[in-house]
Amino acid sequence: MKRNYSLFFITVGVFGIIYTELGIVGALPMVMNKYHVSAVSAGMLVSSFAFIIAILGPWMTLLLSRPNQKRVLMGIMALFAVSNFVSSFAPSFEILLLFRVLPAFFHPVYFSIAFAMAEALSQKEEAAKASAKVFLGVSIGMVLGIPLNSYIANQLSLSTSFLFSAIVNGIACIGIGIMVPSPSAKINHLSFGNQLGILRKPSLLLNMAANCFIFSSMFSVYSYFSEYLTQRFDMNGAFISLMLVVFGISGVLGNWYAGKLLALQMVKTVLFYPVALGFCFLLLYFVSSSVIPVIAAILLWGAVHTSGLIVSQIWLTSEAQEAPEFANSLYVSFSNLGVTLGTAVGGWFISGLGINEIIGSGLLFAALALVCISVKIVWFRERNNL
Repeated sequence: MKRNYSLFFITVGVFGIIYTELGIVGALPMVMNKYHVSAVSAGMLVSSFAFIIAILGPWMTLLLSRPNQKRVLMGIMALFAVSNFVSSFAPSFEILLLFRVLPAFFHPVYFSIAFAMAEALSQKEEAAKASAKVFLGVSIGMVLGIPLNSYIANQLSLSTSFLFSAIVNGIACIGIGIMVPSPSAKINHLSFGNQLGILRKPSLLLNMAANCFIFSSMFSVYSYFSEYLTQRFDMNGAFISLMLVVFGISGVLGNWYAGKLLALQMVKTVLFYPVALGFCFLLLYFVSSSVIPVIAAILLWGAVHTSGLIVSQIWLTSEAQEAPEFANSLYVSFSNLGVTLGTAVGGWFISGLGINEIIGSGLLFAALALVCISVKIVWFRERNNL
């Protein structure tokens, strides 16, 4: 029973981190209004956080691999709680950005330790299920974190949305401190050289590039979800919050269905993914302003968008099964590099061409992802048995 509580609070911490990282996307219009900044500047709250994770993720994880891992998890949760608490009262945009960036240094460390501890707390045959439970925090945070944060920010205030995040991380910190043992001795660390060795595989490098471009495509449009719906369809904050919930619910279903498709036909599912995402962007571009067609487009977009999480994760780690922990850290880093790149380019499209043309940035990255996936499949045709 205590093992279940241990995994629960570790998963709550994963949710709190994802909520902190991405929940702000649903509140960017409120940030722009409160601090009188542009969409590009507000987007830095997303892109700067992701950029630090992308660049420093594997190295911070290595640096903090020696101290007591339970204390590291608690320390990271405490840092996230304090950072969100200070953000709720930030008097200027610069201070808000500073306290957004600070916990980003430790984001990948928590993930690496969380997955390792989940396995160490379980029997060998239950390790995969334990990792899946921890990964549930990622899925829920990505699918429901943004609409939940948007709802809190719209219905209460931007400050309250940060306080909610601080409370979640605080609960995770206390729960980990009480319920999680210190299993560091059970965790088997591979040598740094052996893990780095997988980077010599060209097929893995192509998958890492596809991972990055898939996330760039997803977030070059999704990071400006609220702004796009406001200007393109004249929606108010309450209706946008409802659309984010619709997006999130369809995302849960889409993620589940993508998992089934990947189990049946991984290569064909991955190859089809950028095409499906590009179709959703075109649908958003050409759909009329009537309520029902817009909701239908957002339902489909949410299902396809969220499927990208598991599609890119399975695609990347399938080429590095001999070093799964390092492969997952690469997935986290290149996903966040994609978020950074996509959010930045999306902001440039808005500044230079207008909000409607942001669809072009999503299509651009979807095409690049399709090229990487196609080259990988053709290059390794015999291995993939196509």
